[in-house]
Amino acid sequence: QVQVVESGGGLVQAGGSLRLSCTVSGLTFEHYAMGWFRQAPGKEREGVSKISWADGTSYYQDSLKGRFTISRDNAKNTVYLQMNSLKPEDRDMYYCAAGNIFRTYWSTGEADFRYWGRGTKVTVSS
Repeated sequence: QVQVVESGGGLVQAGGSLRLSCTVSGLTFEHYAMGWFRQAPGKEREGVSKISWADGTSYYQDSLKGRFTISRDNAKNTVYLQMNSLKPEDRDMYYCAAGNIFRTYWSTGEADFRYWGRGTKVTVSS
């Protein structure tokens, strides 16, 4: 049984930082691309970033480049999302997902990700 578990969310002031973690079990982690998505109440889920299984190639939503950094530690079956200079509009539920399709361009691509976590909540106060 595959489990995807996010952690690290919480309340932070605008301008602050958070690092989200996502640990996966039940699959061969290094064979899967990983993605982070987010969803605000009443809005559609949107892609944040994704990272390949092989060489760490990563892509970001354009508006988040320079503030967010995705990374992975295959020895720990964990992917991270470092979020800096947080803004109130970054307040969302953040979801992690695993998939074995990695397109070499940025796309929302939810269909490329098969296994999803339940999310971790990020709140940014102004």
